[in-house]
Amino acid sequence: MLRLYNTLTHKEEPFAPLHGDVVRMYGCGPTVYARAHIGNFRTYVCLDVLRRTLKYVCGHQVRQAVNYTDVDDKTIKGALESGTSLREYTDTWIHAFREDSARLGIEAPEETPRATDDENMRAMGDMILTLEAKGHAYRRDGSIYFKISTLPQYGQLARLDRDGMKDGAAVDVDEYSKDDPRDFVLWKASKPGEPSWDVGTGAGRPGWHLECSAMALRLLGGPPIDIHAGGVDLVFPHHENEIAQSEGATGTTFARCWFHIEHLFVESEKMSKSLGNVYTIAEIVARGHRPSALRYLLLSSHYRKQLNFTWTGMDQAEEAIRRIVDFRSRLDTVTDSAAHGRVPPQVADARQAFKTALEHDLNTAGALAAVFDLVRDVNAAIDAHEVSAAEAREAADAIDHFDRVLGVVSLRQAEDAEPPVPVEEIERLIGERRAARERRDFAAADRIRKELVERGILLEDNAGGTRWKKK
Repeated sequence: MLRLYNTLTHKEEPFAPLHGDVVRMYGCGPTVYARAHIGNFRTYVCLDVLRRTLKYVCGHQVRQAVNYTDVDDKTIKGALESGTSLREYTDTWIHAFREDSARLGIEAPEETPRATDDENMRAMGDMILTLEAKGHAYRRDGSIYFKISTLPQYGQLARLDRDGMKDGAAVDVDEYSKDDPRDFVLWKASKPGEPSWDVGTGAGRPGWHLECSAMALRLLGGPPIDIHAGGVDLVFPHHENEIAQSEGATGTTFARCWFHIEHLFVESEKMSKSLGNVYTIAEIVARGHRPSALRYLLLSSHYRKQLNFTWTGMDQAEEAIRRIVDFRSRLDTVTDSAAHGRVPPQVADARQAFKTALEHDLNTAGALAAVFDLVRDVNAAIDAHEVSAAEAREAADAIDHFDRVLGVVSLRQAEDAEPPVPVEEIERLIGERRAARERRDFAAADRIRKELVERGILLEDNAGGTRWKKK
């Protein structure tokens, strides 16, 4: 049975959906004011593996919502500076996020709400009015704030010291310092030049924390939802404030399990624009690496451990994927009809080890170890001519099953199907290279080969001619 670490209780707990067989899961999505970076995508890749584990290992259905925060201080500032509407400005970054998610093989969630959607705005207004009626909110200068002293359990998720807490000044910022509890803004009064709504709360716009509470409850069928997930940096204040709003309004538990993914570092340093180490997917690709290798690297360590991104690690991820893909291809070449009995128990052991690892708090490192144990053992059996075609098919089925969760082999195969250089151009350059070699202009032939290597295409010469493949 699946066990997950619950940030709220600080322990691993058995997990099963509350209602029937459908897991209702909410993940905090991006604030769409810039292109998401690889640190953001560690969270989304890990959530994707959780989603796939729930579906393909545990056999559940999943109803997942991942939101777009398209109205906050940053998006408004960006829209004003670009001279475009808020909707037009955020559309650009939503498209970029979807494009990058697809490049990393992330399954599309069932719901991708925007905070500014009319139905979500109405849900936020209803929640604020309910909080006011229950004495959890107050108005000041046109804005509306949540009064944390009215909720005894405030601070439970982040383990704040309630005895040392004092009522803070009401503040309008969407984010504030860790361990600095304050009455936080639910609804910000309208300001000149800023977008504004009125959903029974007076003209203004929602605070960041309110958006996720309203959307999660509206889209996932009310409290408690099964899983609420996000990066560890969201524990406080964002998720703590979500709990306060939701439980203050509904009077019941907001989420049963809180699932948080640790930070990504780059070459042992915290990501920072000043250090120039905040990389996007496009920048990773421009350095000659493929999204499938990045996906592998991002899921290669346990999600609750800090992960260090390095360029050497990307090279190692590339080699690891190549080893699995080559093994999967080799299985299709086995034609022996005689069964030997060596492979079936190896496959059974690998399947069980893979399942056990993922059921133990999504231990992806352990799951990958099970995959490579199978690769090693069956390769040895093939070398010894002790594998039949049927047994090879059994091993291939196991690899395909593993990849439904890990998603790296299928992603690599999709990448291979779309070379970085148009096929017509590759064939033309191969022809030019062949002609150069025939006239013994080896310098020109070598220049063509090097050009293709730099663009991600390797050439292999053999007796039958020249074949190409992606680097």
